[in-house]
Amino acid sequence: MLSAIVRRIAYGALILIGVNLATFFLFFTVNTPDDMARLNIGGKRVTAEQIVKWKVERGYDKPLYVNPAREGAARYTDTIFWERSVSLFTLNFGRSDAESAGDIGHQVATRMVVSLQLALPLFILQVFASTAFALLLVMFRQTRFDAWGVVLCVLMLSISSLFYIIVGQFLFSRVLRLAPISGYAPGLDAIKFLVLPIALSLFARLGGEARLYRAMFLEETGRDYVRTARAKGLSEPRVLYAHVLRNALIPIVTSAGSYLPYIFLGSLVFESFFGLPGLGAYVIDAISNQDFAVVRTMVFLGSLLYVLSYIVIDIAYTWIDPRVRLT
Repeated sequence: MLSAIVRRIAYGALILIGVNLATFFLFFTVNTPDDMARLNIGGKRVTAEQIVKWKVERGYDKPLYVNPAREGAARYTDTIFWERSVSLFTLNFGRSDAESAGDIGHQVATRMVVSLQLALPLFILQVFASTAFALLLVMFRQTRFDAWGVVLCVLMLSISSLFYIIVGQFLFSRVLRLAPISGYAPGLDAIKFLVLPIALSLFARLGGEARLYRAMFLEETGRDYVRTARAKGLSEPRVLYAHVLRNALIPIVTSAGSYLPYIFLGSLVFESFFGLPGLGAYVIDAISNQDFAVVRTMVFLGSLLYVLSYIVIDIAYTWIDPRVRLT
């Protein structure tokens, strides 16, 4: 098992290198350091001296990949790619390209707390609510409750999350005044700002997840071990919770595990609409400002979290089902 984990880590490292190369290449295919300087300095009448000063301050005055003015290893290390991209593997994120922004590492550490406060409770509630709702539909399968439950799931997953946000903000903030429409406060005061986005995001995701889990549970109910359990006289709830749920955990873990990166990276849409200073809003601002330093950092962190999450999922398979072996 250890060798399989090491092999997956090696594959993950290759993926990170490929993503890093592609991000760097694509960004500088569209923009040049001069374009980035003009955008960040602002204004149409930007002098050549201002551009040179901006590039020197941020390390963009060097060649992209190879520095012909240097010899030996310095030909490759004294370049923009090495200093602004390879350094990511040491978790040295550097400084933002924006004039008003500072150290990216500090921003990531600070904003990640906000994203965790939003995404972690949402992740836990989503797994439990979707699983419980799906089991309830399976328990009353082929009844009106099951039929209307499936219709409700289809309706919920067919409606855009933007609709839930707009209606939720209007109803609970404008009309009922139960929660602030946007903003954030540290400490326990953050609860009143997080309740509404968590509830709306949960409702927006519930339909798709519950419908998926229902299909998996229904497939398990036709297995031989389920018929054997019923023949022994076990009640339907006992069959579902003690047997069906346990044997359907692998696809549930796969579905839930793929959501793990969002716990740290936050939700782009909900953080932006509710004014939460998390990593999702940080990414949106960086894309708007064409802040390459922040964009490549967040792309790298996203890729790293996805690689780690799927390694964790593979290990979890062996814990859930002893018959599974990593190869």
